Amino acid sequence: MTIAVGDRAAIDRFLEMMAAQAGAAANTLAAYRRDLTLASADLDGGLSRADAAALGRLADGWRDLSGATVARKAAALRRFFGFLAEEGDRPDDPSPALPRPSTRRPLPRTLGHGDVDRLFAALAARLARDPVIPNDLRLAALVELLYGSGLRASELVSLPRNAVHPDRPFLILKGKGGRERLVPVSDRARAAVAAWRAHVATDRAFLFPSGATHISRVRLFQLVRAIAAEAGIAPDRISPHVLRHAFATHLLEGGADLRALQTMLGHADIATTEIYTHVDTRRLVELVNERHPLAEALVDASATPP
Repeated sequence: MTIAVGDRAAIDRFLEMMAAQAGAAANTLAAYRRDLTLASADLDGGLSRADAAALGRLADGWRDLSGATVARKAAALRRFFGFLAEEGDRPDDPSPALPRPSTRRPLPRTLGHGDVDRLFAALAARLARDPVIPNDLRLAALVELLYGSGLRASELVSLPRNAVHPDRPFLILKGKGGRERLVPVSDRARAAVAAWRAHVATDRAFLFPSGATHISRVRLFQLVRAIAAEAGIAPDRISPHVLRHAFATHLLEGGADLRALQTMLGHADIATTEIYTHVDTRRLVELVNERHPLAEALVDASATPP
């Protein structure tokens, strides 16, 4: 698809900024380029000079698209025009003319505490066998890291052999967009990893090797579903990502700080982390009453005689 030279140069500069300053991942940059290029073509190469009326006509052509798609396209254009205004390439920002469809994100699937208890009971039953099967040690390490540290499946399967140190309660990961983050590792997870690593040859590059590289995400998915079936959990209710959701949900229910959770999960935008705030209202009220700085003052005031 060919676009006007002016639009092409503006889009290229915008994407360079997104890569350098915002640390946008390759897939994100490709999506921005696609949406901006299509918008430029729809406006006959006049995207960077478009006014509010032109954007209104552009949005009219989105009527048959889903709300999520419209929201994505509009968000790309808003960031683009914000960039042009900041750079002084145009005196105004016409993006308020773009639609803002309601795109309420679905709540993530997760597991209850009882489900998690049954899952780990099934794991314990496997580990109680004598002699223990090495692949069960591997499974225990995988599940402990999924639920205990909230790793993404791709991050987990590709961990280097020595990523988890026995005397260090955290590991440093490079996740989406090349962003590094500090991830806590529980004592249980470190013990499980140590038991499994004893069965991994010292010349292997990965903690969970398979063939020349590491086990695949598909294989991880199969392993998680197999142990879940033994625990009586329906296969369609669980996956490695569901265990990551459970990690986040249960931490938040326990009073974890949302910003800390954002860091642990590696979310670039806290709005992504906020989907985990679907804890029950009763628990939130309890947290406010127990931990708000004024709670103690209120107790003292009620105890003071009139």
